Amino acid sequence: MIAIKAENISKSYRLGTISAGRLREDIRHWLKKQPVEDHLVWALKEVSFEVNQGEVMGFIGNNGAGKSTLLKIISRIAAPTSGRAFGKGRVASLLEVGSGFHGELSGRENIFLNGNILGMKKREIQACFDEIVAFSGVEQFIDTPVKRYSSGMYMRLAFAVAAHLNPEILVVDEVLAVGDVEFQRKCLGKMKEISGRKGKTVLFVSHNTQALLNLCDRVITLHKGQLIDDGKPAEVIGSYLKNLQSDYLYQEYDTPDAAPGNDYIRIKKVSLQYDTELFDIRTPFIIRFECWYADRDPGSLIAGIHLFNMAGECIFDVASKGAPLQPGLISGECRIPGNFLNNGAYYLSIVFVKDTTTRLFYFEGCLSFNVEDYRENTAWFGKWMGYVRPDFPVILNQQDVV
Repeated sequence: MIAIKAENISKSYRLGTISAGRLREDIRHWLKKQPVEDHLVWALKEVSFEVNQGEVMGFIGNNGAGKSTLLKIISRIAAPTSGRAFGKGRVASLLEVGSGFHGELSGRENIFLNGNILGMKKREIQACFDEIVAFSGVEQFIDTPVKRYSSGMYMRLAFAVAAHLNPEILVVDEVLAVGDVEFQRKCLGKMKEISGRKGKTVLFVSHNTQALLNLCDRVITLHKGQLIDDGKPAEVIGSYLKNLQSDYLYQEYDTPDAAPGNDYIRIKKVSLQYDTELFDIRTPFIIRFECWYADRDPGSLIAGIHLFNMAGECIFDVASKGAPLQPGLISGECRIPGNFLNNGAYYLSIVFVKDTTTRLFYFEGCLSFNVEDYRENTAWFGKWMGYVRPDFPVILNQQDVV
């Protein structure tokens, strides 16, 4: 039985000046049904798919691919420009930290508010209230207005509410990346539990390919607002990673509004730099980044770099030491020596973490590059084994002559 059906969904946003600033001209344009400045950006273009009851559907794609916009339309938070989406059952959405929460109300009051929005009766909410609070870990602050919660507390309670109030359809965006590692495990386990119940459907957006592989029955790839792949997780994710193989050595954004990120981190620049004409196994390189840091409650900030091969296997995970940085423009770099990586294609992601456990932003697949092979004094050119290729000396000595 079909739980969700999307038919030719398109969504556009108008950029630039909408009003001319003069009533006469605005009326003339309105009567002619012409915008003052007709510059449209299409976040989605004729996206169609079906999700069966009890199925876990994953969505993958680069930043700006249209994943979150699509989930907002399915959750009826936003309306499509054309097309339609409809589903069967009660939908609980977690698309932003604290979706549907009222800042002036306490955690307890928000639990009952969200339950009522989902159409649940008071006794149904009371039956799972203790389980929600225990899962969220905010027992001590349950009667405190949620506007005083940290981002991590806000998110934990929001997910606990969405997951426990018995939805037929659970919609979850990459918001899980805000939480600490242990809570992410709890969230993924809870989604598995929900999907294991008869008739429960999960839509899950993530840049974590391992989470998608472990949790999902199907995965859809979106690219520039279009659905370009749909199928088994391993096949779709493998194809997506292969498409990252072209060198992508630089990104820069002029203003925070145009930059990828969120309310805490906005990326200004990322780059991979090296001084040689050919990038081969001997070449040292530098990963540099700049970002706007805007946490209103700053803590100890850590930046980590994750390097992957195109099979999605992590080659290394390195991180800075925690630094008590204040909001503003910050920069960082990581130097990788030559004679370290094996030849092949790679991509890297940058993660920003607060107070060692709360992930603020994960810039997935922001750079990609190829390392060429180099050999000398050999007649064998088969594939060199291993993920890394260090130039450790191996010394042979003559001991005896036979």
